[in-house]
Amino acid sequence: MDQTVQPTPPAPTPGIPPALLKLVGVIMLGALAVQLDATMTNVAVNTLLREFDAPLSTIQWVGTGYLLALTTMIPLTGWAADRFGTRALWTVSLAGFLVGSLLSGLAWSAGSLIAFRIVQGVGGGMLVPLAQTILAQAAGPERLGRVMAAIGIPAMLGPVLGPVLGGLIVTDLNWRWIFFVNVPVCLVGMLLARRVMPDARPAHGAPLDRLGLVLLPPGCAAVVYGLAEAGRHGRFDNLAVLVALSLGVALLAGFTLHALRTRGEPLIDLRLLTERTFTACVAVVFLSGIALFGAIILLPIYQQQVRGASPLHAGLLLAPQGVGMALGLIIAGRLTDRLGPRPIVLAGLAVAAAGTATYTQVGTNTSQLLLAAALAVSGVGMGVTIVPVLASPYRGLPKLAIPRATSAIRIFQQLGGAFGGAVLAVVVQRQLADHGPAATAAAFGATFWWVLGFTLLAVLPALLLPASRPPTQVRAGEAA
Repeated sequence: MDQTVQPTPPAPTPGIPPALLKLVGVIMLGALAVQLDATMTNVAVNTLLREFDAPLSTIQWVGTGYLLALTTMIPLTGWAADRFGTRALWTVSLAGFLVGSLLSGLAWSAGSLIAFRIVQGVGGGMLVPLAQTILAQAAGPERLGRVMAAIGIPAMLGPVLGPVLGGLIVTDLNWRWIFFVNVPVCLVGMLLARRVMPDARPAHGAPLDRLGLVLLPPGCAAVVYGLAEAGRHGRFDNLAVLVALSLGVALLAGFTLHALRTRGEPLIDLRLLTERTFTACVAVVFLSGIALFGAIILLPIYQQQVRGASPLHAGLLLAPQGVGMALGLIIAGRLTDRLGPRPIVLAGLAVAAAGTATYTQVGTNTSQLLLAAALAVSGVGMGVTIVPVLASPYRGLPKLAIPRATSAIRIFQQLGGAFGGAVLAVVVQRQLADHGPAATAAAFGATFWWVLGFTLLAVLPALLLPASRPPTQVRAGEAA
């Protein structure tokens, strides 16, 4: 019988085996803890100001230190996964996050809390890109869409649900439980990982790119810090912002030159960007991150300043977006394994834009039911968009290339969120200054035009995505 390998049209998508479902559950457990913790502490800022009798300029480092540590570790994930193996690295990272969480809950001063949050960020920084790497390697091309939909849940719902859970914990328990709640989750995750997680490791890991280590992680951290400061000050011409952004851009430019010229294995292989699908997916991830995280920042401020909602109530009003995202992830997970990414992403962006357009007309007395419906529609669109752009870059990549590709995608996702938060924070503060107290709602409506613009801008790279799913390579006998 002829056993030559020939391309055939995509076969019916196979089901997800129980072992893979267990792996997805274990991965989601750790990834969700990291994503929730990144935003839960935001609602505890006023409580921490009173608890430690410290100024806001100090307490803000509880969140900023964690974010910078998280960002710094992302570029190292690919090399570390190659060198130590995914299961070992996952267990060590989760253990570091557990230790940082426990110490943060026991903090006795603002300084100790900041230091322990950095420990927590160092441990948690690798978990989300590791989650994508492990699942992409385990799923195979036939199940990538559904598996990436699962890992998209922590990444997209964390920023929405974090403030809600944080508000409930601070109101009904104690701020320390924001961190203590991670301890049992991490313990269970570590025990289950040893039972269900494969230990994928190449025979020989590439040597560490030392020059890349000096350039890329500090460059990413400097850019994220500069953007965070721009959002806090409401301006980009602040001296600290300019210094941080200039330093970050210079370091990233230096890494780019190094990565393209080195004969060894760079920390992040930028040559992946020469592949059209990968570049288009990265661009959509960056722009959709701007729209998603910018909106998450704007909506609670609008509800508090214009509608007089409490922080907890404002967080609860984000729930429709989480419900919409969950629905979008389910829809896109099934479609991505059957269709090409372009039609799915374009449809998702159109739906997200329709929901966002409602907020450009927001007023003082706009129906909360209408706003909730628009938020749910926008969430569906974002959920539908993100699954194909997370799954498509891995199609055709050898397993050994997946860890470093994942690190690149995650870096652009992180930078997109930071850039979106900074730009929209600056825009809304300028709009509030221009419109005055009497027209606060109009200032938010004008700012949401920027969110809509970034969403529509993502259509351009989406047009470069493949219109159909690549044919699956199967044996001729099996196809018959």
